Amino acid sequence: MIGPTGVGKTEISRRLAKLTSSPFLKIEASKFTEVGYVGRDVESIVRDLVRMAIDMVRQEKIEEVRDKAGSNVEDRILDLLLPPPRRRDPAAPEEEIPPFEETREKFRKQLRDGLLEDRLVEIDVRERTSAPFEVLSGSGMEDLGIQISELMPGLMGGKTKKRKVKIHEAREYLLAEEQQRLIDMDQVARLAIERVEHSGIVFLDELDKIAGREAGHGPEVSREGVQRDLLPIVEGTTVNTRYGLVKTDHVLFIGAGAFNVAKPSDLIPELQGRFPIRVELTSLVKEDFVRILTEPENALLKQTTALLATEDVRIEFAADAIDEIAQVAEDVNREAEDIGARRLHTILEKVMEEISFRAPNIKPKHFVIDRAYVRAQLKEILVNQDLRRFIL
Repeated sequence: MIGPTGVGKTEISRRLAKLTSSPFLKIEASKFTEVGYVGRDVESIVRDLVRMAIDMVRQEKIEEVRDKAGSNVEDRILDLLLPPPRRRDPAAPEEEIPPFEETREKFRKQLRDGLLEDRLVEIDVRERTSAPFEVLSGSGMEDLGIQISELMPGLMGGKTKKRKVKIHEAREYLLAEEQQRLIDMDQVARLAIERVEHSGIVFLDELDKIAGREAGHGPEVSREGVQRDLLPIVEGTTVNTRYGLVKTDHVLFIGAGAFNVAKPSDLIPELQGRFPIRVELTSLVKEDFVRILTEPENALLKQTTALLATEDVRIEFAADAIDEIAQVAEDVNREAEDIGARRLHTILEKVMEEISFRAPNIKPKHFVIDRAYVRAQLKEILVNQDLRRFIL
């Protein structure tokens, strides 16, 4: 994908992954260095993708066991509030127990009605002392960290301690513990690896930043090395991860960059051949900006309206105001640097600056933003070209 920043390269790939329920990883190619230099090696891409898939599959399994886990947690909290009585005589008839069951059901009703949320209970909490190994994991030594945790589980949070917490806090902790107990992590890992191998998507951003042949010594020495290291991963190889071996033959790699300085032909020929489909995205125009402002579920205008509603200020954007904001974004992108849809955020922030600043005490509490208001807020900046470069 070739196109200016802010044109939607990442968003297109992210939506593609969402539509196909595929594990998706966005990563900058410029983070990697050639093997032998300090920095991340390209195999960590696959390990990161597997971690994303693990989280995705685990979340799906959590949804499946949510009801059962919730029921188990309710019973565990009731046991903490009202421990089961000990029988003095094993041969005692069942008729002696009903008062306990009756009290337990009363507690259950109060618990469901939210009347016991601030009651203190004592639970066992696992101690977390794994920070040093998390550092190791982030340094590309994740497998070593896992081996140490298997050999010495006590050091990695195996110990527990008693702690008094309110019921609403205990519920969250116990729910997470119960969900973890009900989920088969071996099955999760197996499904995650299968999903990565068959439908994983890796979005390699800033690919143009590692383009270029070696032209001397210095910080650019590993650029071509990174390209060479990417070749087997993109083509198809087997990478060892903490969850098992992962084949990358069918993982979809999407390379992206602005390519305004470097060109695709500046990449080494072997890497060019492994990205056979090229798509050029054109700069966004006014009509695109209007749609971006209004159509998405979390569109900028909806966010702004909701944000000011927290201060009881009602904002309405007239159609001509939206049209004007979109026109300004197109003009500034054309005359200054083209930063795509990101320009909208800057312009809208400037338009709403006064209302946002005075929102808590402003009168009246209802505003209709029209074309005239937008022009009045941006007038000084649009006239002064030097000022526009710094603010918009």
